[in-house]
Amino acid sequence: MEVEHPAAAAESNNGNQSQEQKFSVPVDSENKATEFRLLSISKPHMRAFHLSWISFFSCFVSSFAAPPLLPIIRDNLNLTATDIGNAGVASVSGAVFARVAMGTACDLVGPRLASASLILLTAPAVYFTSVINSATSYLLVRFFTGFSLATFVSTQFWMSSMFSPPVVGRANGFSGGWGNLGGGATQLIMPLVFSLIRDIGAAQFTAWRIAFFVPAFFQMLTAFSILIFGQDMPDGNFQRLKKAGEKPKDEFSKVLFHGVSNYRGWILALTYGYCFGVELTIDNIIAEYFYDRFNLKLHTAGIIAASFGLANLFSRPGGGIVSDAVSKRFGMRGRLWALWLCQTFAGVLCIILGLVGSLSVSVVVMIIFSVFVQAACGMTFGIVPFVSRRSLGVISGMTGGGGNVGAVVTQLIFFKGSRFSKERGITLMGVMIIICTLPICLIYFPQWGGMFFGPSSEKVTEEDYYLGEWNSKEQEKGSHHASLKFADNSVSERGRRLNASTRPADESTPTHV
Repeated sequence: MEVEHPAAAAESNNGNQSQEQKFSVPVDSENKATEFRLLSISKPHMRAFHLSWISFFSCFVSSFAAPPLLPIIRDNLNLTATDIGNAGVASVSGAVFARVAMGTACDLVGPRLASASLILLTAPAVYFTSVINSATSYLLVRFFTGFSLATFVSTQFWMSSMFSPPVVGRANGFSGGWGNLGGGATQLIMPLVFSLIRDIGAAQFTAWRIAFFVPAFFQMLTAFSILIFGQDMPDGNFQRLKKAGEKPKDEFSKVLFHGVSNYRGWILALTYGYCFGVELTIDNIIAEYFYDRFNLKLHTAGIIAASFGLANLFSRPGGGIVSDAVSKRFGMRGRLWALWLCQTFAGVLCIILGLVGSLSVSVVVMIIFSVFVQAACGMTFGIVPFVSRRSLGVISGMTGGGGNVGAVVTQLIFFKGSRFSKERGITLMGVMIIICTLPICLIYFPQWGGMFFGPSSEKVTEEDYYLGEWNSKEQEKGSHHASLKFADNSVSERGRRLNASTRPADESTPTHV
């Protein structure tokens, strides 16, 4: 490890002071915000936060605009239960590969261009929904609209690039959670827009088609806002930083390799498939479930369904806040335990939801279930930023893609056709949540430990772990400097119980992990 001379240290301190004056919030050595000021719109940190969650919100509204109007759409297009199930699977399957690709795109061109481009590319599919006339065309527009959900990855990448480790959990939680609110909001928005258009004088089968122009326009508006007002990193946009030599160009193959070869990313992809994947599944089926099982009016079923998604207002952010809070005392081990406990309890509640037959009890259980399953999503992305510094986008994409894979698999098994009743499918989905959450106990960081074991006896440091992604030639070029700063800032993941004084400060040989 390099020894910093007093003069260099003084220069570094002066630099940090000038950087804090440059930004409206306190920052660390990477100029990432060390405070999360929810009500601020200051540039670049908090402005990026608000642009990210609003754009993701718009994509959720578009992707799930059809389910609340499904009783009308299915009569107009003569859709069968199998047609509806296939379209539900299609709506979340497209984003599986799109999310992995989005993660790589963020690593190479930055979250701003990556997210805005995808939003603009998928907006036409929302407009085309107004002219569909068959089960096939209905499936296709839902498939292509669902690609927009990959903006979740750019949202989490953006927040991880703007906020320091001690607050990144809540930043990711709020941005993802408030974006996911779109899944609940659209349950209210679309029936309301449909009713207004119908009351103006449009025929019922015409009104639902016109209604889709609203989410399509909103989606395009957020894309242009990102391009005009957004910024990739605290110090500027990717392209400018690369041209100025402040951000070294990385090789796609190595970024991808260090992402896909990290087993922690695969485990988080699996477990995320049964928190966020379950949330996507519920967004697709819940309105129709209450409408059919309890003989409710369309608007009433929509309000109940909306309460599930609207819990994201506080549940997913709450998960991020809890993750950061337990980390302060117990470090990364606390984050892992919190995620396992929360997601397992969500599975228990899901089982109960499928078993109860009372409308009032079902609504109460569903709301409590929504809080825990969404909080687990926030806790997941309290861990993701620490898996890899070099391949953050790839890990985020893998995890996000895992959420969509979980939704696809769950809907194919339990909610496609008439093999299972919806209540039976919900119960079995709860069992799947519990089983697929167990692998969290296998995640182990040599510098911090895992759920059942402490740090490695080889005394691996944060610097060893993150520099293990760079070979000696790359380090000679200085390509590893960002990882070095991140390693220093992530020391907080040791927790209070593992004091920095108990760890060696002179380890110099990187341990490849």
